[in-house]
Amino acid sequence: MVHPRTALSVNLNKVALVRNTRHLGIPSVTRAATLCLQAGAAGITVHPRPDERHIRAHDVHDLAAVLKAWPGREYNIEGNPFHNLMDFVRAVRPHQATFVPDSEGQFTSDHGWRFPDDAERLRPLIAECQALGVRVSLFMDAEAEQMAAAKAVGADRVELYTEPYAAAFGTPGQTEQLRRFAQASQAALDAGLAVNAGHDLNRDNLTPFLRTVPGVSEVSIGHALIADALELGYEATVVAYQRCIADAFA
Repeated sequence: MVHPRTALSVNLNKVALVRNTRHLGIPSVTRAATLCLQAGAAGITVHPRPDERHIRAHDVHDLAAVLKAWPGREYNIEGNPFHNLMDFVRAVRPHQATFVPDSEGQFTSDHGWRFPDDAERLRPLIAECQALGVRVSLFMDAEAEQMAAAKAVGADRVELYTEPYAAAFGTPGQTEQLRRFAQASQAALDAGLAVNAGHDLNRDNLTPFLRTVPGVSEVSIGHALIADALELGYEATVVAYQRCIADAFA
């Protein structure tokens, strides 16, 4: 059964990427956030990388100020807690910190944390976030056997890395990927974790994913959503993604 309140968090990295190609301040990241929130997005996500190739430090603080005017909407900051993420968490105290095991120059996120390998170094940082009132989600591959370990290290949620499903969408491998993700999500729920999902989700593959994978609390979508917004505008795009979510449990 699909979670009845799957939230859409809009990742704004690609808005910042376009802005950074010139020195004019456009397109505006904060304006994009405001328009997406006005259209009904449940939250805003950013992944400020150490090289500031897209989201920059001031964006993180500017967006925190924007979100203060939107009670009930959530701010999610992603990144590697062993690079620059924790500085932002301590300064801004977002609703959620998503720990992602990226290398500093990595092109895009492409794998999750591994247990027991990463357990001891993650544990104190998870505890620090929670002491600041920040929920912690761990970026994880869809491996059911890893979910109990994620809970044991102290995480509140996991974010399932959905690129393998997206790559298989529309091919004979789609059914097997959905089975993997459904099993991983159920294992996370059984362990007492909430479940997020993200990476290469779009208007075509989102509804089938949510129909099959149980208990998804939040999807974080950036690249496809911003690409759609170039053609449709922010408002129509957010409405379209919300419709995809609604269709999943109609």
